[in-house]
Amino acid sequence: MMPAPRHDPGGLHYRVTGPEGGLTLVLSGTLGSDLRVWEPLLPCLPQDIRVLRYDHRGHGESLAPDGPYTMGQLVRDTETLLDHLRIRGAVFLGQGLGGLVAQALATKRPDLLRAMVLSGTGARLDTAELWGARAQRVRTQGLPVIAEQVLKGWFTPAFQRSPAISVWRDMLFECPPQGWAGCAQAIAGSDFYATTARLALPVLGLTGDRDALTPPDLVRETTELVAGSQFAILRRAGHLAHVEQPEEFSRLVTGFLCDCGFLARGSY
Repeated sequence: MMPAPRHDPGGLHYRVTGPEGGLTLVLSGTLGSDLRVWEPLLPCLPQDIRVLRYDHRGHGESLAPDGPYTMGQLVRDTETLLDHLRIRGAVFLGQGLGGLVAQALATKRPDLLRAMVLSGTGARLDTAELWGARAQRVRTQGLPVIAEQVLKGWFTPAFQRSPAISVWRDMLFECPPQGWAGCAQAIAGSDFYATTARLALPVLGLTGDRDALTPPDLVRETTELVAGSQFAILRRAGHLAHVEQPEEFSRLVTGFLCDCGFLARGSY
């Protein structure tokens, strides 16, 4: 039975699955998604890890105050959630927007994270001017005005032609416009090249070879800022590589956790 959704003191909507006491994997999604975006991946992950997934401020069932938001607010939201659940030493898997949160949180609160998986993200994503224009369009015209552009970035052409695309289009349309725009403005003000380069924790970078939102070279460049990091490209996958290739995505993440000594090989 799926556990009931909950809200933390800061108003974030979250779900926790898996046994207590073991390794915790935090899943933090891309702009315009909610915690349902991880459902294709969950059955592929090792069953002995605890999984926390949540909706960013302004997304899903989390509170959606009027923006703009700042990255500092998004990081504090996540920090409050982990403190509320008394989680320390988690592995943080951040995708897109979630990857920016991961980098900032690892800098601010290294006690919370023991490793990061950065999927389809960068130390900086586009320019402040572009994000400001996108935020204004969504505030005034709604999510449909950018939907096709976003879906083309999220998925390969073959997946876009499949019946499954309707699920993800619906999820995007259900995102509150003020929440999408608020988080877009938080992205606009973020540049973590200097701070991410000073991190000293295990990092795995993952990217889909057809990701049009965060090209593979950007993800590689960001991953390689951290000494000793690993990097892999998933073939036949867009920005949401874990949706199109969940088994391969899980294999890479699980292998990374084993390499770090967090899981024993052959135990999953």
